[in-house]
Amino acid sequence: MSIELFGLKGIPLVKEGDNIADLILNALKEQGETLQHGDIILVAETLVSKSEGNVIKLGDILPSEDAILIAKKSKKDSKLVEAIIQEAREVVEVGPDFVITETKQGFVCANSGIDESNVGDGLATPVPENADLSAKKIREQLEKETGEELAVIVTDTQGRAFRVGAVGVALGCSGIDPLWKRKGEKDLYGRELQTTEVATADELAASASLIQGQADEGLPVVIIRGFSAFDTLRNEDSDIHPLLRPKEFDVFRN
Repeated sequence: MSIELFGLKGIPLVKEGDNIADLILNALKEQGETLQHGDIILVAETLVSKSEGNVIKLGDILPSEDAILIAKKSKKDSKLVEAIIQEAREVVEVGPDFVITETKQGFVCANSGIDESNVGDGLATPVPENADLSAKKIREQLEKETGEELAVIVTDTQGRAFRVGAVGVALGCSGIDPLWKRKGEKDLYGRELQTTEVATADELAASASLIQGQADEGLPVVIIRGFSAFDTLRNEDSDIHPLLRPKEFDVFRN
């Protein structure tokens, strides 16, 4: 069993109104590739936010009193902090050099997921307003154009509380269940699995992140081919919510 990952070259710097599916199809053609059944297309969230015009102009922001206080504690720019607050459902924790929030979409992460990389000076991109819907639109157009069953995952990179370094995670998905519930299957010794659940969308996002990179790689779209569980997890109505732990079960906020 093997799995293949490759980045799409030739994706241009995206501007508001650009059609991501069209850009993917054009890049595939230039690269001499075609999409196949079961291909999973991983798209960096910055690409999606920029195409949807979801860009923050930090210079236009007037910081609130709360933002100024949090900025002093976190040692961050007060305008950035105000943007973080505006994108947050809840400020979870503030400390030296970090602001942890729950975003409007339900993601608990640093800085409400706001990213200042790969955009122009003075600009930042928040996470997409609805990454599941964005993924669905891209998937449906690609499937219509190719006639193949596909999946699309919108990715981001995030840090983790107990590990150093950022890893790729999924913000939205379409066409594949993000969580693989394997309860009832057998292990190598024939014992029945009792609780095993695999965050498949995050694992796929993390693998794609190795190619997408964090700097000037210029490969915001990665294709994963040969994932053996695609048909098992195929779901046209999927979304990211099964991966989000409900607050009442979050031991760090209770």
